[in-house]
Amino acid sequence: SKTAIQAADQLSTVNINSASVDGLSQLPGIGAKTAQRIIDYRKSNGQFKSAEDLLNVKGIGQKKLNKMKSYISV
Repeated sequence: SKTAIQAADQLSTVNINSASVDGLSQLPGIGAKTAQRIIDYRKSNGQFKSAEDLLNVKGIGQKKLNKMKSYISV
């Protein structure tokens, strides 16, 4: 049922403002190095306001963002 899928989606989202390297590495296309860059960016620039802010992180382009967007929360 659609509700079960939506529930599963809720469970599998990663909050890019609080996730650790391990958490961020769960996102499709994100390895440990990029996960660390996300955390470094967060430390330097403060909280992400939207998933699109990830485009400012080295190694993340529109194509990669599109793949992981449904798994991201802010």
